[in-house]
Amino acid sequence: MKEALYYTALSEQKTECTLCPHSCIIKSGKAGICKVRVNREGKLYAESWGKPVALHTDPIEKKPLYHFFPGHQVLSIGTLGCNMQCRFCQNCEISQQAYERHGYEMHKSIDDIVFLAQHKQKNIGLAFTYNEPVVYYEYMMELSDAIHKAGLKNIMVSNGFINPEPLVALVKNIDAFNIDLKSCSQDFYKKYTSSELLPVLESIKYIHNSGKHLELTFLVIEGLNDDRANFIEMIDWICENTGKRTVLHISRYFPHYQMDIPPTTLKTMDALYLLAKQKLDFVYLGNIQGSNTQDTQCPVCQTILLKRTGYYTINEGLDRAGNCKKCGEKIIEQMEN
Repeated sequence: MKEALYYTALSEQKTECTLCPHSCIIKSGKAGICKVRVNREGKLYAESWGKPVALHTDPIEKKPLYHFFPGHQVLSIGTLGCNMQCRFCQNCEISQQAYERHGYEMHKSIDDIVFLAQHKQKNIGLAFTYNEPVVYYEYMMELSDAIHKAGLKNIMVSNGFINPEPLVALVKNIDAFNIDLKSCSQDFYKKYTSSELLPVLESIKYIHNSGKHLELTFLVIEGLNDDRANFIEMIDWICENTGKRTVLHISRYFPHYQMDIPPTTLKTMDALYLLAKQKLDFVYLGNIQGSNTQDTQCPVCQTILLKRTGYYTINEGLDRAGNCKKCGEKIIEQMEN
């Protein structure tokens, strides 16, 4: 446990957390919406510091990141808690849990994690993922500093729901982001995630403008966020604010947590894929087996450059600099470690 950054002490031992747009007013002995930022006698503490519950080596494609060191591995870390309450959460076993009710945790220092990252084969660095990394901000900042000093890369997989000031500091430490854009509807965000859309859009714009690598993920839930007009509005927003070369992962939903809507049909997935491909160069379908919609194709000469089977990637057409061997078009900025 470590004293939190970004909070204001109030009267009667209350605190206001200013890390994310919820701005939780927290009484002594209580936690914020995230369940892991806890008021102890008028001071706010990050309860998750040094206490990961998930620590694994994954293919970088699993994050998902398809245009950042393809074919490499990344050590991945997660704690408990989240600052959204998505009714369809795919990682609710950890993201919707508090430490006092969870039976398992590790204790890992900064040096422990850096040592692991340095000694994993073909590992490019550390990914903050599994649950929402914003809620373990302090641990992430210290880890990402140390990972950079070790000459490795930092990745953040996030819902993007964070206030501007902590985001500015964080972006300096992170090399690549995958941000969940769950809808282009404020009503959807409010009803199904207990949060807001605008801060997420602002985060995405800031990350893009910072020059850091950015990919987006959209989880499709039929009847909730698959409206064609709203989807086209989202694609238009992406084109206007982050560009037609923004990588978009359209992911298939399966029932979990508090939602029992049937899995998204392949017909809907294909329809949204075709709509997105009309305006974006790089669109991929996720959570679907045996689909060639996970391959990377050159938008200029149409050559298949990277073929993917699950999380296994074969480079068929990119040179070491990430350019198409056939026409020379720059496709991927980060290819080799």
